[in-house]
Amino acid sequence: MGFFDLRSWTLRRRLAALLAGAGIVMAVIGAFAAVTAVSANGHLDTILDKTGPMRVAGQELYSAYLDQETGVRGYALSRSARNLEPYRRGVASEQQLIAQIESLNAGGRAAITADLGQVRDAAQRWRTDIAEPIVAAGDPAGRPFDEAAGTARFDAVRTAVDRLQADILTLRNEAAAAARRTGSVLVALEITAAAVVLIVGALVLLLLERLVSRPVTELAAQVREVAGGDYERRIVSSGSPELRGLAADVDTMRRRIADELARVRAARAQVESAHERLEAKAEELTRSNRDLEQFAYVASHDLQEPLRKVASFCQLLQRRYSGQLDERADQYIAFAVDGAQRMQRLINDLLAFSRIGRITTAFKRVELGRVLTEVSSQLEHRSAGAAIEWDEMPAVEGEEPLLTTLFVNLVGNSLKFRRPDVPPVVRVSTRRDGDEWLINVRDNGIGIEPEFAEKVFVIFQRLHPREAYEGTGIGLAIVKKIVEYHGGRIWLDLEAEEGASIWLALPASLDAAG
Repeated sequence: MGFFDLRSWTLRRRLAALLAGAGIVMAVIGAFAAVTAVSANGHLDTILDKTGPMRVAGQELYSAYLDQETGVRGYALSRSARNLEPYRRGVASEQQLIAQIESLNAGGRAAITADLGQVRDAAQRWRTDIAEPIVAAGDPAGRPFDEAAGTARFDAVRTAVDRLQADILTLRNEAAAAARRTGSVLVALEITAAAVVLIVGALVLLLLERLVSRPVTELAAQVREVAGGDYERRIVSSGSPELRGLAADVDTMRRRIADELARVRAARAQVESAHERLEAKAEELTRSNRDLEQFAYVASHDLQEPLRKVASFCQLLQRRYSGQLDERADQYIAFAVDGAQRMQRLINDLLAFSRIGRITTAFKRVELGRVLTEVSSQLEHRSAGAAIEWDEMPAVEGEEPLLTTLFVNLVGNSLKFRRPDVPPVVRVSTRRDGDEWLINVRDNGIGIEPEFAEKVFVIFQRLHPREAYEGTGIGLAIVKKIVEYHGGRIWLDLEAEEGASIWLALPASLDAAG
């Protein structure tokens, strides 16, 4: 684009050009005003400091000449030397006043200089021809006073002084006229400067209206349309290059938002479709879990009778034929009895696991202190030499039989997995954390390795051989299911230095006391 293509000029450039032009015009006006002001000051100086004092000095000079003429006339008539005092004062004043006028007119008007010369010459001729002869004679009566000659010579002096005063007055009038002209010029310059300021202000307002205010209003209206949902509305601006650039950037942002919105809508459709499929899968999984729980319950319940018969007959064989057959037969019968008993325990535990959450009673306030007392009583036969301790326990909302089963399994595990020759100590503590009760069951047994922190809560998972520790491996799985049924959480404390430490969090009852 060319230099004079105004559409390519930014608002800053246009304002800078406008203000620069206005500045140049104002500078020219200021220079003329300064020159005019200097000239006006010169004219005022001429009026106040030159012509005024010169006119006063001219009047005083005329008075000095009158004193000289009066003194000489009085001396000639009275023959008294005292009458010469005005003459002598007039001569002294004459020299001083002429010197003052010459000083005030230094480098000034030539006519005044010439007038001063004529005044001096006329005064000198009057003194030479009239005054000095009378004064030099000593006796005025010895030299008659020539009235006509004296009057003629003094009239010449008066005429020269009048001409001097007239020229001084002419100079003053010219200076006053020039001062009035410069004043008019200054007023005209001030009016011109004010007009320039008004024009520049009007042009700035016009520029702001055409390049900023109106385009910004249009741009805002377009942006509101886009914000209202019309994402296909193209955003343009007819203002300054800055606003056009801003409109282009906003339009680019609009296109990106529209593209992102299209992708979000597509993704939302995919998410909704996936959610529908997930809900269908969840419903199917729920139905499947319900069927599996029903199957586990039915299977475990229906297996009880044939398994009981197998176990009963195996025990009858063991009692009737024990010692009558060979040693291997006795061993086979013992294996059958043990297998039947373990199968019966597995089925019972599986039945108990499947009943959690299916066969329920309404939640009620349960005192955990009373639950632990019951647990200690149930485990009394296994806790010989052991110490089961607990703090003041809170009350929670739940099913007391299930909570009793929960603590029976936890405390029972602590008693089971004891260290050889070390009396087991089981401690149950609790503390409030917001809307939950945090309960810790800690023992001094063999503990649980951190890598098994999740595995211990999986059904039928054993960490030790059956020969070392009895059990089916379902106890902690039952504990976890009971805790989750009550809306809580359970986890293994990996920072326990000795023994096992298990934390469970249960919702706090609104009216439960700590």
